[in-house]
Amino acid sequence: MAGNYHRSIIITHTTLFIAMTTVFSWTSIPFIPVPITLQTMAVLLTGTIMKRYAGIPMALYLLLGAIGLPVFHNGTAGLGVLLGPTGGYLVGFIPAAILVGLCYEQALEKIQIAGLALGTFIIYLCGLSWLVISVPMNLTAAITAGMLPFLPGDTIKAAAAFLITRRILPYTTRLSDP
Repeated sequence: MAGNYHRSIIITHTTLFIAMTTVFSWTSIPFIPVPITLQTMAVLLTGTIMKRYAGIPMALYLLLGAIGLPVFHNGTAGLGVLLGPTGGYLVGFIPAAILVGLCYEQALEKIQIAGLALGTFIIYLCGLSWLVISVPMNLTAAITAGMLPFLPGDTIKAAAAFLITRRILPYTTRLSDP
């Protein structure tokens, strides 16, 4: 690894975004069946900065939580969280971050904004699918409880991720640099 600048940047960003997602998970408002947290904004920011490598910190974040480190909302941890009502949302972090990252590899802002929206949608899709299975409830009830209350906040989080990235991206080390 000595002398491999690109790999060092990926490792540094991975550590940063795992920590950010953990800290953002502690910013939580209890809500049933899914709490309101800032985790989704961390997922979107991970994608905007890490591009195609954004799945790495999200997968490691889930692994750390699964083995018992208190990284999930309100310091929860373990396989029980992943198998509980929030598990689908958490698993959705991986494909959402990757999709946002791939969209942020494109120069057009329209594609980047679409990536943020689609990333949020993927989190909902995974979360609602698992909510229907784990809680058992019908899809309408899952959408009513697990998506509709969160739409305004997630729209604000996506807009914030877009604006933060626009502001800091010129100062970050690009993963495409040699």
